[in-house]
Amino acid sequence: MGSAALGRLFSVAPVSALAAAPTQKAVVVTFGGGARDAETFAPDGQENIPHMLRELIPQATFFTQVVNHGILGHYVATASLATGVYESFNNFASVAPQNPTVFEYLRKDRRRPANDTWVVAPSNGFNRIGESGHRSYGAGFGARVILPKHLLAAAMTGKAGAEYEHLLRDNYETPLFDPSPTGSTGQVELHQTAELLRLSVDDFSAHAKSLSSPDELSVYIARQLMLQISPSLLWITLHDIDIAHSGAFSLYLEGIRRSDRLCVEIWNTIQSNPEYKGRTTMYILPDFGRDSDEDASGNGFQHHRTGDALSRTTWMMVLGPGVRQNVVVDRPVDSLDLVPTLGARLGFNARMAQGKALTEVL
Repeated sequence: MGSAALGRLFSVAPVSALAAAPTQKAVVVTFGGGARDAETFAPDGQENIPHMLRELIPQATFFTQVVNHGILGHYVATASLATGVYESFNNFASVAPQNPTVFEYLRKDRRRPANDTWVVAPSNGFNRIGESGHRSYGAGFGARVILPKHLLAAAMTGKAGAEYEHLLRDNYETPLFDPSPTGSTGQVELHQTAELLRLSVDDFSAHAKSLSSPDELSVYIARQLMLQISPSLLWITLHDIDIAHSGAFSLYLEGIRRSDRLCVEIWNTIQSNPEYKGRTTMYILPDFGRDSDEDASGNGFQHHRTGDALSRTTWMMVLGPGVRQNVVVDRPVDSLDLVPTLGARLGFNARMAQGKALTEVL
């Protein structure tokens, strides 16, 4: 992989002392609509990720080979990242993960309240990701989930909203269901969330009008969560990159560049917030890659259906207190390793997860 060449760019820094687990927080950022190495960390792609390359990786431990062996659909793959088990349900089905999620492990083991774990996610299907169907966890132990597109759709009820259409597209693939709330349900969700985040509906709508993409809307909501609630675990799924399904390479690159900028904005928000600074680990990783241009059974950057090396192999960077800086790890690791690693750092037992904690960041 081109990303492996990064190992020659950085030197090893000493490990700093890790704070006690109960004081630790984590922010996980995943890229739904993963990007290929060719458009990111390979030499010809590095111009698309200037913030990650120059500002984040020098502070991080960077894993160059994170392999996803599961189903390459965005909801099911993200659910697998969140459970540490390869989930096997229909990617477009409105179902909960079968295995306990990282949110349930944290809340049950550390006896944390509902507001301590949150997910900010794109619309299609992700409304079920916060809480599994496992009978020993499930109901009462999950994360609270915010779908910013749903909130905006509810805010636009009865109003002319042409200027918001670019923020409301539910999915870049053909969905088999649309979970958007309607009528009174959407309005209740909107007003409850606005009250919780101390944000008026009018202010939310006005700010949304100034944004260029759904991911910017998601990061705006995530910042409000960090400011008003300060959860111990915040999971943000960015999805703009998946516009690659439209076939426009320029829009795919634009999604990568926007994700690059938003990641450093999230990190800077962590550093400027007293509740997060000095005790928050940030994890950034795509859910998977995209197809090779040379594979006859795929459509190159447009899709992720062949299961070839480019579609399954991505990367992850980890940065925060106790994480070695300027370190590149070239050994292959599994995408399921995320949940056990979070458990080791946040002080819970991911007992049913199938991955292994990554010792390089412990």
